[in-house]
Amino acid sequence: MKKYLKMSLAVLLVMSLLAGCGGSSMAADSAPAMKQEAAIEAPMAEAPMLNGSISDAGTGAGNSIADTEQKLIKTVRMDVETEDLENLLPQISGKISSLGGYVENQELYNGSAYSSYRHRSASLTVRIPAENLDGFVEDVKGVSNVVTYNESTENVTLRYVSTESRMKALEVEQERLLELLGKAENMADLLEIEARLTDVRYELENVTSQLRVLSNQVDYATIHLYISQVKVYTEVEEQTVWQRIGSGFKENLRSIGEDMTDFFVWLVTYSPQLILWAVVIAAAVVILKKKLAKKKVSRAPRQNDTQQQ
Repeated sequence: MKKYLKMSLAVLLVMSLLAGCGGSSMAADSAPAMKQEAAIEAPMAEAPMLNGSISDAGTGAGNSIADTEQKLIKTVRMDVETEDLENLLPQISGKISSLGGYVENQELYNGSAYSSYRHRSASLTVRIPAENLDGFVEDVKGVSNVVTYNESTENVTLRYVSTESRMKALEVEQERLLELLGKAENMADLLEIEARLTDVRYELENVTSQLRVLSNQVDYATIHLYISQVKVYTEVEEQTVWQRIGSGFKENLRSIGEDMTDFFVWLVTYSPQLILWAVVIAAAVVILKKKLAKKKVSRAPRQNDTQQQ
C-alpha cells in the first residue's frame, strides 16, 4: 500500500509538471495552430491512469484553440469637450448604468474661483460590457465634442486557454490527492500527501484568480474618458486660412476680455490688502520725509558757523 501511494504521488507530480509546461511550450512554439493545440492537450493526454480514475483528466483542457471563442481585451481612450460639465456628467452616468457598466474611478477638477471662466474638467475610468462598447461610444459622441479617440485590442486567447487548462489540471490533482489522503496508512504518507495538497491548493488559488481577472478584462471593456469644459469647441474639421485667421482673432479678443475681467476681479478682491499696504507705505514716506527735514534743519546752523569762521 505504501508503495502504491508513492507511485500515485509520483504520477501526480509528473502530471503537474506537464500541465505547467503546457503554457510555455505553446507560447514558444512558432508552428501552426495544430502544434499549439497539441502543446495544451499534451499534459492531459500523456498523464497515465491511476486505477482508472483519471482517464478523463484532460477532457476540459483539451479543447482546440481554433474552436475557442476569441478572448479580446478592448481599451478606449477619449478626450471630449462640453459647454456644461455639470449637465453632462449625469447624462454619462445614466448611460453607463443603462448599459450595465460602472465607474471604476472618477476625478473632478473645479478650476479657479478667481478666474472669469472656470476651466473645469473630469477624468473617468469606465467599465462597460464589451458587447455594449460601441453603443456607449456613440452615446458619448452624441452629447459631447470628441477631440481625440483611440481604441486598442489585445488578444489573450492563448493565455486564457493555457490558464484554464492549468486550473482544471490542478482541480483533478486536488481531488486525487484527497482520495489518497483517505487511504494513507501511516504518518509519513499522510504528511507527504498533505504537503503536496497544500502546494496544489495554493497554486490553484493563484491560477483561479488569474483566470478571474482575465475574464473580467475580456467581459468588460475599459474606457478612459477625459472631459473638459470649454466656451468654444475645438474645430475637428480642417479649416481654411481665412477661417483660421478669423477664429484666432476672435479667440484673442475673447482672451483679452477675460484677462481684463480677471484683473478687475483680482483688484476688487484684494483691495483691503492693497489699501492697508498703501496706508503703511504712505505713513513710512511721511515719517521718512520728517526725519530728512529735521536733519536739514540741524545741518543749517553748522554750515553758517563754518562760513563765519
